[in-house]
Amino acid sequence: MTTWWVWALAALLLAAVELFAPSYLALGFAMGAGIVALGLLTGVLGVVVGLTGGYGAGLLLILFAVLSLGAWMALRRVFGPPDSTTQSFEDDVND
Repeated sequence: MTTWWVWALAALLLAAVELFAPSYLALGFAMGAGIVALGLLTGVLGVVVGLTGGYGAGLLLILFAVLSLGAWMALRRVFGPPDSTTQSFEDDVND
C-alpha cells in the first residue's frame, strides 16, 4: 500500500501540535499514526489490510485507535498523571 506517507504526515502534524500544546494527548496519537505508517511501509500491515477485503481503511482506523490508546497509557505511566494537588490559602491577602 502506498498510503504509509499519509499516516507519517499525520504523525508529524500531531507531533507538531504536541509542541504547541504539551499535554501528551497529541503525542499518543502521533505515536499511533507513526506505528501504523511503519507497519504499512514495511508491508506488515499491507498484508493484513489486503486480507480483509474492502474493510482495509476501517481496520487501519481501529488499529490506529488501539495503538494510540496504548501509547497514551504508556506515556501516562512513564510521566505520571498531572499533579492534582490544589493549593489553598487560609488567610486572604487583603486581610
